[in-house]
Parts: sequence; structure tokens; C-alpha cells
Amino acid sequence: MSETHSQKSSRLPAFYQRSLAERLAIIAAWADLSQAEQAALGGTAGLDAAHADHMVENAIGIYALPLGIATNFLINGRDYLVPMVVEEPSVIAACSFAAKLIRSGGGFTAGSDAPIMIGQLQVLDIPDAQAAADQVLAQRERLIAAANDPTSSIVRRGGGARDLIVRPFPNTPLGEMLIVHLHYDVRDAMGANAINTACEQIAPLLAEISGGRVHLRILSNLADQRKAWASCRIPAAELATQTLEGVQVARAIVEAAVFAELDPYRAATHNKGIMNGMDAVCLATGNDWRALEAGAHAYAARAGLYTSLTRWWQAENGDLCGELRVPLAVGTVGGATRVHPAAGAALKVLGVSSAHELAEVMVCVGLAQNLAAIRALATEGIQRGHMSLHARQMAIAAGATGEQVAQVVAQLLAEGSVRLERAKQIVATLSGA
Repeated sequence: MSETHSQKSSRLPAFYQRSLAERLAIIAAWADLSQAEQAALGGTAGLDAAHADHMVENAIGIYALPLGIATNFLINGRDYLVPMVVEEPSVIAACSFAAKLIRSGGGFTAGSDAPIMIGQLQVLDIPDAQAAADQVLAQRERLIAAANDPTSSIVRRGGGARDLIVRPFPNTPLGEMLIVHLHYDVRDAMGANAINTACEQIAPLLAEISGGRVHLRILSNLADQRKAWASCRIPAAELATQTLEGVQVARAIVEAAVFAELDPYRAATHNKGIMNGMDAVCLATGNDWRALEAGAHAYAARAGLYTSLTRWWQAENGDLCGELRVPLAVGTVGGATRVHPAAGAALKVLGVSSAHELAEVMVCVGLAQNLAAIRALATEGIQRGHMSLHARQMAIAAGATGEQVAQVVAQLLAEGSVRLERAKQIVATLSGA
């Protein structure tokens, strides 16, 4: 299709064949990176031991992971190059390939909810949970007003408390219990600190109104009021392989997807593939990938059975259609997004202007990663794509350097024995040892 939507295209043919320095130069030109930002992404600068010592307790150093770029992403008519931090081989390549397939059908369509986080307050020592719930609801506006501290930077930016939900739990092992949900718009922040502060703010008033004792007050990582979603349609012809027609591949992908919808054992691995992509962007941008994981998997079990987060089906003409909807609590301000120099540079490469937009990019990456994984499973099998990258890891672990790496990989694959012991033997032979 014609690509007149943007002056810049994320289609970078043969990007993987460039040297590391050349790739960084291309990305620097794309995002107009400063020398300091290039150094942060290139690993020659960035997070240092002094910063690390302030970020976590008992710091002793820094642990590095590879940072790569996923190409080919066209989302809501705009091109994106997507930074990803991941140690697993094939993730970035597979994601880029799937984005290219999806691009052929017009790219991704994505959207997101308002950035509403949920704070939970646990009320105990009440004689009647329903009566306490009624009392709280009667004072709903008063509680919301108390949560909106005018000195809060988020409130000044138009965020703040939006709603109050009550959930009575009668006859629990603790007696009568009431859970109160505070819905809070956190704007472009991930929002953990803001929502926890707001819960602390209203706890005394809630205790007074309910007549009970407020115990826990903490955010929920099941951010189901803050979802992002993406969909795509891929022309069947684009899915064809050397041995299968496109409609056959589309059908095989749908069959694999239905397996994940029905069986939690398959769904766990299916969803892990989705998170391979989203976690990698989360790490690159300095966001909380543990929160992302917790929310996604809880959401996958929301109906009482753990199931697939994606859905794939065939259109009447045989085209492949897919969608992903998932809670996505991420931010572009605060936390490591501003403390970690590489995270700030990664956000600049992405070019997102809000947490909304970042969430929409991330959900598209998750959908692409899922497509890549189930396409591989449904056609040539997952191992074929992994083995060459695994062989490369074995070659490097065995001590291969420079041109030796390619030679060791070629021999390991030719022999069909990708083992560290064999890689060491080949390296020894090449080195004349």
C-alpha cells in the first residue's frame, strides 16, 4: 500500500544487517537525539552506580540488558520505532516481522481508557457491611472532595478523584467487611504514589462515616478502569509460506488461538508471549513491568477461568483479524522514566506525548508479539526460529569472537547439535588450540 501518512517511516529494510553503531546513528537521526541521549542508549553512559545507589537499597552495582528497536509499527496512521529491553532471543525480530505483516493491512488501530487507577480501602470492625456501604455512598461527594488535595500536582493538572465504589463482604472470616474503591485520574503518571496518598488522605473520614476501622489502603494492580486495546486485519495472501497458502495459515493461527481461549495451561504460555513484547517496552521506558504482569494475568482470569488475552478470527474473505484488550497502567512522568537516562531517551525515540499514547503503543506490541508466536507455532514450529539465535548465544558463551561467531553458529546448525560443549570444541579448533 502507499505510505504517504508520514514523512518518517518505521520500515527500515535490512536494519538488522547494519552495525550497532550504524543502527544507533539511524535512531539518533530519527529522534533527533543529543550526544548524551545517544550515549545513554548506546551503553557508554546512562545509569551509573551513584544513581543506582539512590534508586534501590543495598546497591552494589548495575545489571545491564540488551536494548533493541522494533521496526515497522504503523499505529493509528503514525509510524513508530519501538525501544525494547529484553534478553530473550527472537523477541524483537519476531515483533518487527509481525508488525510488517500487520502494516500490509493498514497497520494497527488502537485506543485507551482515561488513566483511572483504583485505590482500595479495607474497612473492618463494622456490625453490618451493607449498612456501612449505604452510609459511605450517602457521603460519596464529601469523600471525593477530601481526596482531591488542591496542592497535588496531579489535581492541578486536571486529574484527581472521579468516583467511589463500595463492595460489602458479609460473613468473612474477619466478620463483616467493606471494601471501598477510589477511582482516581492520574494523568500521565503510572499513579501508584498518587493513589496511595489519596487513600491515606480519606482514611480518617471514611472511618468516621462508616463507624469502622480502616485497615489496608493501597492501589490495585488490576487496573481494569485503565485498559488499552488494539486490533488489526492482515490480508490472507500476506501470510502465505513456501508450503502453505495464506488462508491456510490464517486458519491454523485461529485454531491455535482457540486452544488458548479454552485451556488455561495453553493460555499461560500464550499470554506469556504477549507479555514478552509489552514487558520489553515497559522496561525500556522505565515503567513497572511487575504491575503490568499482575494486572494482565488477573484480567485474563476475570470471568473465573484463566484464558487468552487476545482473540483471532477469520473474516469472510479469509483475512486474519485479531484484537487485544488489557489493563495498562504506565506513565511518561515520574519514577524511573525520568531518573534513568536511557528510559528518557527511549521515550524520545518513541515520540509519545502522553501515557495514553504509550499504552496504545505497548498494546500493539503485545498483539504483534502474539501474532508472531502463534504463527510460528502453527506453521514451522517455534524451535526453528529460536535455534539460530540460541546457537549464537552458545557460540558467544563458548568464547567465540568476531568472525568466529558466524562460523560456530553455521557448524552447530549444520550438525543439529546446539550445545555449549560442542560450541567450545569448535571454538578451540578455530583458535588452533
